[in-house]
Amino acid sequence: MTKLDTLLQAVRSAVEKKTLLRITLGNKREKTSDLKNIYIKPVMIKEKLMLSFVYRHPTKDITKNFLPEAGFNEMRSALATDFFNAELYTASQTLYFTADVSGKEKLVIKAAEAAVPVLSHDKEKKRMINHSAIYLRELGITGAEGTVKKEKQHKYKQINRYVEIIEGIIGDVKMNEHFTVMDMGSGKGYLTFALYDHLLTKNISAQVTGIELRKDLVEFCNRIAKTSGYAGLSFTEGSIGDTVINKVDMLIALHACDTATDDAIAKGIRAGATVIICAPCCHKQIRKQMKPANALLDITKHGILLERQAEMVTDTIRALMLEAYGYKTKVFEFIDEEHTPKNVLIVGTKRDSSGNVREENFEKIKALK
Repeated sequence: MTKLDTLLQAVRSAVEKKTLLRITLGNKREKTSDLKNIYIKPVMIKEKLMLSFVYRHPTKDITKNFLPEAGFNEMRSALATDFFNAELYTASQTLYFTADVSGKEKLVIKAAEAAVPVLSHDKEKKRMINHSAIYLRELGITGAEGTVKKEKQHKYKQINRYVEIIEGIIGDVKMNEHFTVMDMGSGKGYLTFALYDHLLTKNISAQVTGIELRKDLVEFCNRIAKTSGYAGLSFTEGSIGDTVINKVDMLIALHACDTATDDAIAKGIRAGATVIICAPCCHKQIRKQMKPANALLDITKHGILLERQAEMVTDTIRALMLEAYGYKTKVFEFIDEEHTPKNVLIVGTKRDSSGNVREENFEKIKALK
């Protein structure tokens, strides 16, 4: 019996005895492969014990569930073609398996502290929004009994993630008595409603306004706001470019297309917003201008790489522009790519209210261009 056979026999035994905790496959055989790791754990799905495989890639995770026998075969195949190493954790022992290109195998077995495997398919996580809220039902996220619909789980997760981010931001922001928020391009209002509801739970009296170009959505959202009893929440018909903003404390523009994101940032800066939050969408303006004749030519000749270069250049300029006007800026992933491919969030928090402009940032932008 080979060392790999011994490992797989240990996996089979742990599954049968219900002592399996988790398995990790790593150390890629093909270094250029974008499959980084495979994580395996036991789960109960519809009262059946299965093995859940999470295939970890740089930009996404893919989950597949197998019946035990099929899972054993999948693991054997992965160790033969994709990975050299495996780590098996059970309630009683830990096994470390390694192999090399010559086929030489090694297996180390160590005792482990007793533990109880978790078989729930979904991690129990405390959500920051109340799934029984009226607006969630009216928006079709939940059913009549307040249960999140299966097909809306991704949207519900996205809304929660958004509120988590907002929670982290407002903790560092001084809220005045008449705190105002403007959501530019609010769409169907999923995130606008969630923000307002969360502010209420924090006992923050705010006036939140959603700006949306489509009249039917404005009427739809105003009707839900009234049904929910949200006196400080309203929606107004208009475009980002044409909306006049004299003063606002927090300006939000999520997935505003192309230069509409820049319009929103500019309006937020001019209005003296304490916080500016943007999730950029398409980056057509700079992409059309990127025609390098130097070494970057080989990068930008491929459409998808040109698109990614345009995104990085555009969002870097946006961050530099915010910093030039006294904002501390963060750029990070908003939500997993599987939920939305436009998952970068730019957050600017006002730190310098002197009115001084950092001219060196414009030199950086010029050099970047």
